[in-house]
Amino acid sequence: QLQLVESGGGLVQPGGSLRLSCAVSGDTFTSYHIAWFRQAQGQERKMVAVITSSGSTNYADSVNGRFTIARDNAKNTGHLQMNALKPEDTAVYYCSVRRSYLGFSGRSSDYKIWGQGTQVTVSS
Repeated sequence: QLQLVESGGGLVQPGGSLRLSCAVSGDTFTSYHIAWFRQAQGQERKMVAVITSSGSTNYADSVNGRFTIARDNAKNTGHLQMNALKPEDTAVYYCSVRRSYLGFSGRSSDYKIWGQGTQVTVSS
């Protein structure tokens, strides 16, 4: 059974950096696209970034140029490097996976398996 475990969230000052990790187990990691979503309080879950099984990346406009998504196929782990953090980046961050043959998607409804989430708070 596929399992996802996020780590790396926390409290950081505006302008700071955090690196999130998503450890994936239970299936062939390279068969999946990896995605990060975030959900701020009272808002819907929104795509932050996606990296395909072949390594192509896609970012939300709000994080493009500040965040970098990556994957380590040898360690079955996805990462989200977040730089120049802003208070509006505060949210619970979730990783998810989507089988590569289904194609790219930025819609949360197209992702069926989620990690438990990790809180990111950007505040002075």
